[in-house]
Amino acid sequence: MLAKKFGFVPFTLGSILIQVCWGVKINSSRFKQFSHIKTKTPQAAQEQAVKDLITRLIPKHASKFLIRVNSSLGPHSDLDTFEYVTDTTEGKLVITGTTGVAAALGFQHFLKYSCHAHVSWSGDQLKIPEPFPVVQKTVMVTSPNRFRYYQNVCTVSYSFVWWNWTRWEREIDWMVMNGINLPLAFNGQEAIWQKVYLRIGLTQQEIDQHFGGPAFLAWARMGNLRGWGGPLPSSWHTNQLQLQHKILDQMRAFGMTPVLPGFAGHVPEGLTRVFPKANVSRLGDWGHFNSTYCCTYLLDPTDPLFKQIGRAFIKAMTSEFGTDHIYNADTFNEMTPGSSEPSYLSSASKAVYDGMLAGDPKAIWLMQGWLFQDTGFWKPPQIKALLQGVPKGQMIVLDLYAEVSPVWQRTESFYGQPFIWCMLHNFGGNIGFYGNFMNVVSGPIDAHGHEGSTMIGTGLTPEGIEQNDVIYELMNEMGWRSEQVDIMSWVKDYSYRRYGGMNNYSLNAWILLSRSVYNCTDGHADHVHSVIVNRPSLHLKFNQWYTPEDVWEAWDAMVLSADSFSPVEPFRYDLVDVTRQSLQLIAVNIYYEVLSGYHNKSKTEVQAAATKLFQLFTDMDAILSSNQYFLLGHWLNSAKALATNAQESKLYEYNARNQITLWGPRGNIDDYANKMWGGLVNSYYKPRWQLFVSFLLDAIAHGTPFDSNKFNAAVLGQETQWTQDTSSFPDSPVGDTLTIAKKLHAKYRPKKHSFFKKN
Repeated sequence: MLAKKFGFVPFTLGSILIQVCWGVKINSSRFKQFSHIKTKTPQAAQEQAVKDLITRLIPKHASKFLIRVNSSLGPHSDLDTFEYVTDTTEGKLVITGTTGVAAALGFQHFLKYSCHAHVSWSGDQLKIPEPFPVVQKTVMVTSPNRFRYYQNVCTVSYSFVWWNWTRWEREIDWMVMNGINLPLAFNGQEAIWQKVYLRIGLTQQEIDQHFGGPAFLAWARMGNLRGWGGPLPSSWHTNQLQLQHKILDQMRAFGMTPVLPGFAGHVPEGLTRVFPKANVSRLGDWGHFNSTYCCTYLLDPTDPLFKQIGRAFIKAMTSEFGTDHIYNADTFNEMTPGSSEPSYLSSASKAVYDGMLAGDPKAIWLMQGWLFQDTGFWKPPQIKALLQGVPKGQMIVLDLYAEVSPVWQRTESFYGQPFIWCMLHNFGGNIGFYGNFMNVVSGPIDAHGHEGSTMIGTGLTPEGIEQNDVIYELMNEMGWRSEQVDIMSWVKDYSYRRYGGMNNYSLNAWILLSRSVYNCTDGHADHVHSVIVNRPSLHLKFNQWYTPEDVWEAWDAMVLSADSFSPVEPFRYDLVDVTRQSLQLIAVNIYYEVLSGYHNKSKTEVQAAATKLFQLFTDMDAILSSNQYFLLGHWLNSAKALATNAQESKLYEYNARNQITLWGPRGNIDDYANKMWGGLVNSYYKPRWQLFVSFLLDAIAHGTPFDSNKFNAAVLGQETQWTQDTSSFPDSPVGDTLTIAKKLHAKYRPKKHSFFKKN
């Protein structure tokens, strides 16, 4: 059997049913400065929010729960605690939390560890046991962290941009069930900025030239570019304002602390007309955009006007939305400051914070620590100066990429400023297996327990979501754990919950994935480079930190499990995902066959390899198209659904198409946000390779070298035409996942090449 082959012990149901207990170690002194950050939502309203969540998720069982919120529960008033136990008198499970978030986490904990149920971005497994589980001994958990943070400023563009309220409500439910209490809430800010800028004398045209399009708002907000993908229609502002009100109402109902935007200094060019004496400078090039879109304008933080605008924005925003007193602003994100002098950097950060204080005397500044990854500019004196321009405890720094490149270790815990240990994990919303289990389970524990640590929380900061559920579920648990977990035991539990059952094949598939794609320890970032999604070249490089055979054998095992778990939505997702990853790896070998044929000057060899490659694209598109979570049509149709007229529909669709492909007018950041989606693989990626092969064959026929410049110009024309097209794609699955997966497995993994013959 497979288990014997790898030396694995078969995992039985009995070992899964052991109750999980999470300990807590508390250092209360580091949380005191945030004691005033408390929810204003009445306890009864928080209880109702959790009841409503349970009704949405498992309506047939909602009456079996009794939800209570008690802010005095637990050993420390500044830390969330939940407990649950069955009340034998009423026959209900009583869940109590210090906040609605804590109670929702208690509900999730019960689902996971008493019901072996699962809730994820890629579907749910909610087979509740009968009879309903009885918890005889109270389960109590206290988080060692004040905050559990969520989102990267890019997530709003790579993942959230086209969401309606239905999708947002689902995401907020997912947040609170994972204990998140500090999320970004950035929708609608352009509508507020428009009010502020019009009041100080800018024209609508000047504002329109400043805001980016819907799919590029994140980078316009950070001052990386201006105007690209715009202008924003007035209906966009109306929609986003309405959506933001719903988002904030729901977040606050659970007792969350939403983070609102602050003024970072990036301004429209028109400000120089209204205030010709203002100290405004041009920032440098970002993304090789031309002068129409790049080199944005920065109002110097030391200019008196900075504080005035910062105050006006905070006042206008909090008048519209209220406030929970924490604001995000990133002045120098991927942009070089005008001076490296510590005195300048200190005065700059002081000015940003003073602008917040002018609008809200209780303001706390939350800043992404991504800029400190640029070690060429940000040396210890510069980092210390920027951080210490703000009083200690009035700034929270997100150690944005701590699972790969932690900054806290080389800055003495950010020189005294509180920080949140974050897992970035995903760049551009790419689809591909990736994770670093070891750093995720050890990093937060080490940072929290380090002498002099100022760590106050954990966070998820992916650029894009809805991929690699396993690594996010593990990281969310680390926000509530004070000790490392045994990875293999945790993965066994996870695989059982996710599928509602287990056999040796499904278990060992996850063990194979855990030791390979989820065991990246060499600093590889999760940005997918593959034959499928990258523009063709003779010099492609692939970031493989694992043995492909592990993935292929995991595919073998998943196919053998298919009949056992065929109705389970998360299993069907995973079967598509492991098939996709396997085909991606097979494509690498075929790519090298194409190159070999070219270097051998053999048209026959190139054509034979190309035929296999083109068929693989078709096959991958088929398996992706069989699942609702891998569809280009869903992305495009969600964009068009927000439009109120044909002109807006065309603009939104162009934004959606351009972001995932060219990312700019001329492939400025091409393929950065690549996606392996059904419809996209066949219509966009495959034709590029067909064009590439035609250039190779032409070069061989004429005895000339492959002309990369000529090819790149030709393929850019092809790519540009695709972004401007309006052809529709299905947003419902086509074909049966299990049938297609089995067919492709038999084709690419014949029994003579797999362990099937040994079973």
